[in-house]
Amino acid sequence: MNTSRQPTTLWDRSRQAVVAEIVDTALALFAEHGYEAVTVAQIAKQAGVSQRSLFRYFGTKEDLVCGDQDGLGRLLVSTVEAQPAELSPWDALLAGFAAISSANHTPEQVLEITTLIFDNPPLRSRYYEKRLKWQAALVPVVEARMGIEPGPVPDPRAMGIIATVFACVDAASELWVRQGGKADPFALYEDMLAAVRG
Repeated sequence: MNTSRQPTTLWDRSRQAVVAEIVDTALALFAEHGYEAVTVAQIAKQAGVSQRSLFRYFGTKEDLVCGDQDGLGRLLVSTVEAQPAELSPWDALLAGFAAISSANHTPEQVLEITTLIFDNPPLRSRYYEKRLKWQAALVPVVEARMGIEPGPVPDPRAMGIIATVFACVDAASELWVRQGGKADPFALYEDMLAAVRG
């Protein structure tokens, strides 16, 4: 799914509708039968598309849940870059996460998807793999915000801020899931970050 802009052509809108239908079908099947028990063939059949068509939209079964992580990563980076220069790296990163939290799904869908990710090791592994790429892409953005000249290796201060924010976001997300979505995940994040920063 394109997370950086609204679709402008009929083809874009048609593609987005097909993707949404496939994801909704997959999530319903996962909820009914469990993630591991559902096959790509079942999802394709239920969604009314061929397996070949499904794989044009999603490279793997895990991508049906984790979504377009590359697109979300680009949105995260561009949002952090677009924040006012006076905003701290901590707050700029939070603004980025706020932008991607509602980019593709309703809060109810986000809770359902995040629960699936944390409850299934293959999904969780793919989720963290993509997020490591996000962190690497954010290093020069955070370095620039901190006034650090880019060098041959990433600056440890920028890396430390990014790693801390990601750890707190992930911990807050998991606690939010374990509480059944009743808490405010951003309030949980802010409490965790405040504790880390002393």
